[in-house]
Amino acid sequence: MAGLTGAQGADALTLMNKARAAEEKGSYHTALVAYAKVVKKYSSSIYAPEAFYHTGMIRWKRHQYFKAFEALQTVVARYPNVKRFNEVISDQYEIGATLLNGGRNRLFGIVPTFTNRERGVQYMEVILINAPYSDYAPLCLMESARGHQFLSQKEEAIDALDRIVNNYASSVIAPDAYLRLAQMHSSLVEGPYYDQAETNQAITYDQDFMILFPTDPKISRAAASLDRMKQVLAESKMKIGDFYFYKRDNYPAARVFYNEAITSYPDSDVAKRARVRLNDVEAKANAAAQGGGKKKHFLFF
Repeated sequence: MAGLTGAQGADALTLMNKARAAEEKGSYHTALVAYAKVVKKYSSSIYAPEAFYHTGMIRWKRHQYFKAFEALQTVVARYPNVKRFNEVISDQYEIGATLLNGGRNRLFGIVPTFTNRERGVQYMEVILINAPYSDYAPLCLMESARGHQFLSQKEEAIDALDRIVNNYASSVIAPDAYLRLAQMHSSLVEGPYYDQAETNQAITYDQDFMILFPTDPKISRAAASLDRMKQVLAESKMKIGDFYFYKRDNYPAARVFYNEAITSYPDSDVAKRARVRLNDVEAKANAAAQGGGKKKHFLFF
C-alpha cells in the first residue's frame, strides 16, 4: 500500500470523508457507494483496506452476514499487514458465531433468509487459516465442533475437538475439549454387545483429562464418565466370555475374556462376577479333563 499525493490523494480523502459522514448518519447506501469507488479507484492505497473494513461493518449492521464476512476477508487476504488485522479476525469470529447461533442473513439488508449454520462452520475454518496462531484459532475449532454437533455431524465434531488437543494443548479451552471428546465418543457407544472402539476412546480422553487437569472443577464429571465407560467395557468382556463358556464350551477363550473383564475394571461388580465365573470355568474344565472328554479349543478373534 502507498499514500496518495496531489489531486489523487485529495480525491481519495474526499471520497473517504463523504463515505464516513454518510455512514455516521445512517445513510448506508450512500456510504457503500462511496467506499466502493475508493476500493475501485485506489485499491493500492492506504484508504482501500479501511473502505473494505467499513463496508463490512455496514453489511454487518444490516444483517448481511455473508457480504460482511467477504468484505472483511478481502482485508485479510489483500492487506495482511493492515493494523486492523486482529480486529478484523475478531469481527469475522463474531459473524461466524452469529450464524452458528441461528442468525439469518438478510437479502438487501431487509428480507431474512433461512438459518445457515453450515456457513458459520465454514467461516470458522477460514478464520483458522487466516490466523492459525491467534487466540481465536482454538475458539474457532470449538465453535466448529459445536456447529457440527448441532448438524449431527459427529465425526467432523470429533475431528475439530481433536485438533484442539493436538495443536492447542496449552489453550484455556483444552480441558473442555478433552471432556467433549470423551462425551462425543461415549455418545457413539451402543452397549456391551457391540464393538468397543468408541468406549476405549472415551476412556482415553477421560483419563487424559484427569491426569492433565487434576484440579479442574469438572474432574468429578470426568470420573463419572470414566466409571460408566469402564463398566461398559468390562461388561462387554463378560458377554464374550459367557458366549465361549456357555455356548461353545471353549474354556481357554472364556478364561481370556473373564480375565480381561477383571483387568478392565478391577474394583467393579463386573469384576466380582468375572472372578466367580472363572471358578466355574476351572470346575468345568477339570471335570471335562477327569472324564476323559476334554476337547481341544482354539481362540478365534
